[in-house]
Amino acid sequence: MTQALLRPIKLHDLELKNRVVMAPMTRTRANNPEKAPTDLIATYYEQRASAGLIISEGTPVSPQGVGYINIPGIYSEAQVEGWKKVTKAVHNKGGKIFAQLWHVGRISHPDFHNGELPVAPSAINPNDQVFTENGFTSTVTPHALTVEEIKQIVQDFKHAAKNAIDAGFDGVEIHSSNGYLFHQFFVTCSNTRTDAYGGSRENRARLLFEVLDAVKEVIPIEKVGARLNPSMHNLFGITVDEETIPTFDYIIEKLNDYNLAYLHLSEPFSDVSNVPFAEPHIAKRYRPLYKGNLIINKGFSQEAGNKVIADGDADMVAFGVPFISNPDLPIRFEQGAELQPADRNTFYAKGPKGYTDYPSLAEAQRQEA
Repeated sequence: MTQALLRPIKLHDLELKNRVVMAPMTRTRANNPEKAPTDLIATYYEQRASAGLIISEGTPVSPQGVGYINIPGIYSEAQVEGWKKVTKAVHNKGGKIFAQLWHVGRISHPDFHNGELPVAPSAINPNDQVFTENGFTSTVTPHALTVEEIKQIVQDFKHAAKNAIDAGFDGVEIHSSNGYLFHQFFVTCSNTRTDAYGGSRENRARLLFEVLDAVKEVIPIEKVGARLNPSMHNLFGITVDEETIPTFDYIIEKLNDYNLAYLHLSEPFSDVSNVPFAEPHIAKRYRPLYKGNLIINKGFSQEAGNKVIADGDADMVAFGVPFISNPDLPIRFEQGAELQPADRNTFYAKGPKGYTDYPSLAEAQRQEA
């Protein structure tokens, strides 16, 4: 019998050859003035085209959205041209790829913005660190966005979505997760606004739905996914309180009104079993609530991935680190092959080492022969 992970699935009219998703992972290889994808980046994604779906690393929708060094953007012509190499390489190998559209909000630093402050819903310092050209640097108190500035961010996402389709992507994922800009709006620890973007759950979720409404003006909503991390706690200044899970319940229920390609959820990044108000079982909670395709993510093994699909708690599973060191991960799953370990020292680096030099299963077998 075919493993659950290796069965095909359709995202509306997009046919995926398996349910193994390559999770979006920051790799910092766009070390050029344009912050554009390079031939090396194209090779990296091409090597991983056996995934049913690749979700690209987070790609900023504007210079304001940047919070890490050497991240490829999707707001300029040079960047679009660079991504065309990536999507062509993936498609030539029979793969499918979505662009993850990103704005980090306050998880940034003036070093990225010519001395200007990063932006956020409210002027609250996350008291964390970001990686700049000078190494790990403490965050600062951000500038609280005006309504006019929020409207510009909506347009930035709309423009980036169009750029992504022009670059050949099969769709886009809105990165509304992991303590970045949308997440900062969702939760009360980082959003103390009293206008249309603060206070009630509806107001705190407003930005996401404004972005989805804007994006669907330029690309079919069936080509759009969204990522959420409801129980993230004590990371990037985000803490769970009594409003957190009810807010995500509201968001996910409302997403049923949108005919999305998928909803991409993360299980908690840390043990929240003793955290008041947190939900430790994200897939089990939201599978009954969300009617569309559901991707689940967070440290799944092959066995656990097959089980979560077989149990009906998700439709696809996103794998991160295993895809770094096992470029042909679905083939290894199919053949029951041992997985290669990843070198964590090269996750955020420059050049091919720890990036494009991991052998496929066939190459590893030839080397051993």
